[in-house]
Amino acid sequence: MTAFTAFEERAMHRALALAARGLESADPNPRVGCVIAQDGEIVGEGWHRRAGEAHAEVEALRAAGERAAGATVFVTLEPCCHQGRTPPCTDALIAARVSRVVFALRDPNPRVDGGGAARLAAAGIGIASGLLEAQAAALNAGFVKRMRDGRPWVRLKTAASLDGRTALASGESRWITGEAARADVHDWRARSSAVATGIGTVLADDPRLDVRRTRPPERAPARVVFDTRLRTPPTARLFDAPGEVIVLHAAAGGTASEAGAPLAARGARVEAVAAAAGRVDPAAALRRLGELGMNELWVEAGPTLAGALLEAGLVDEWLHYLAPKLLGPGARPLAQWPFLARLADAPRFSLAEVTALGEDLRLRLVPGGEA
Repeated sequence: MTAFTAFEERAMHRALALAARGLESADPNPRVGCVIAQDGEIVGEGWHRRAGEAHAEVEALRAAGERAAGATVFVTLEPCCHQGRTPPCTDALIAARVSRVVFALRDPNPRVDGGGAARLAAAGIGIASGLLEAQAAALNAGFVKRMRDGRPWVRLKTAASLDGRTALASGESRWITGEAARADVHDWRARSSAVATGIGTVLADDPRLDVRRTRPPERAPARVVFDTRLRTPPTARLFDAPGEVIVLHAAAGGTASEAGAPLAARGARVEAVAAAAGRVDPAAALRRLGELGMNELWVEAGPTLAGALLEAGLVDEWLHYLAPKLLGPGARPLAQWPFLARLADAPRFSLAEVTALGEDLRLRLVPGGEA
């Protein structure tokens, strides 16, 4: 394993901070930052702003100018070696005559995946990898998930009372949590490729599913509806916000064509996916969203879709907002779940983080945990 100096760690931390500037804008590309250093001094920096624009390495090389020759490059992701919307970064690094490239994370894209490092090494450039790899992987969890598994990273968002209820029996749920928690939700929406919900929520609440905050988002996330029988009203408010609307259904034949036409007329992408248990198959839906370039999917849904995703093991991260209230046994549950005969059969989650947001708590959970 390569031993890195304190300066090299600081340089990569800086590259990660630069990469995070693309949190809301780089999608569907990865978030990448780059630092170029010469004799212990940073001489160039860059980060990838959005698809189609210069990659982080190219931005940093421009800033460094002639001082890039003989320098060390610190980049959060292995440099690309293929022609996409922009030329290969490996070519730019070779042309600049850098002496060494240190990258945090090997690129999981099959078009790169070690090829970038090999191309640089063949040109006589020193290579080192793995510096702050875990941090780089966490920053690009969605991109890594899509490249490796063909589907987006799924974040399930729920908000409930202390007794695990999400709404009164009447459906009233505004607002279980306070302003700070709701503002936090909009920040998470803004970094996501898409915000998804089920048809039950669309019919009951008519949500916009957009980003509403003082600072406008860098990019409008798509809105996705899991709608087995194409019951989404063309008048739904989610059509009024900027960004693409995707309606995934499992209806067949003339029914789909007839029901989908008004939605398509509103600009929606209406697509059929496989069914499971009489509903849109969540796994098939996620595969299709992966094909459409979705890295991170933020799910705000009722108990049916939330339960289906949890039961299928398709939730990668669960953000649960807990309000200091009691709604009582008649209120609506968090998720539909099969009957359990034994406590040992209950799914477990590990508590990764607890954050106070006003009077509420945000619990960040990941699947798995001690039995």
